[in-house]
Amino acid sequence: MITSHDQRLQSLSFAFKAKAFLELLKPRLSMLVAFSCAFGYGLATRGSMNWFILAILTLAGFLLSGASVAINQVIEKDFDKLMERTKMRPLPTHRLTVSEALIFAGLCVLLSLFLLWSFTNPLTVALSIVSMLLYCFVYTPLKRVGPIAVFVGAFPGALPPLLGWIAATGEITHEAMIIFGIQFIWQFPHFWAIAWVADDDYKKAGFKLLPSGGGKDLNTAIQIMIYTMFLIPLGLLPAKFGMTGLDSAIVATICGVAFFGQTFSLMKTGSQQSALRIMFGSFLYLPIVQIAYLLDKV
Repeated sequence: MITSHDQRLQSLSFAFKAKAFLELLKPRLSMLVAFSCAFGYGLATRGSMNWFILAILTLAGFLLSGASVAINQVIEKDFDKLMERTKMRPLPTHRLTVSEALIFAGLCVLLSLFLLWSFTNPLTVALSIVSMLLYCFVYTPLKRVGPIAVFVGAFPGALPPLLGWIAATGEITHEAMIIFGIQFIWQFPHFWAIAWVADDDYKKAGFKLLPSGGGKDLNTAIQIMIYTMFLIPLGLLPAKFGMTGLDSAIVATICGVAFFGQTFSLMKTGSQQSALRIMFGSFLYLPIVQIAYLLDKV
């Protein structure tokens, strides 16, 4: 006979596992990916938007991103134990087993691909699979090889808005490549600022993500500055090609100049605080600019 005490224990155990599975998906990161998919779809839509397809695409993007980072955590479970920022994740703390994580990730992948296949088109499905494979099985092992990992990781990192555009139109157009290019270039200052801040932790796990020989030095700061500078003219391309209007071009320019301006402090001081400001600036730049494009689409 099951007592009320046993029922409470079962409920607590279920809640404990559910929380661990949610953490495995890295919901904040996965929501950013899902938003980028929705952004691409919304920007490509002319006339009335199909809100049901938008919701399906957002959910599928969240699930596929969550599955990818879950597989990443399985691969890196022994390295995550070594770093302060990752040692409390579900696998290092044994709140989930490798089998549980893989089964859960597999279910998320299958559901995501089923939704995309049912409600979008084969090209979206194919590129989604490519994105996941690149992230999990090329970018992840390359993190211990060298900064080439950042270049490789920028491709799956920049695919979400492209996938959203293709889900709406069924084709890769020059407009799709513009929004892909903006997010691709954005990846470099974003990744390198994080790598600068987490450098001590990354070294414990053997991760080598900073350019210029992996140093927190002027050469790395200059490379961060150069890629950030490229975002200023890139941010004007949607207006130039008639995808958006003048208002979003002004917003993109202001955000780009502000983001670019933060890099001079890093070049001058090389401090953690300056790198942190760039990191948080990167988190703000992308959604603000993308929302501006959506509100101003022609």
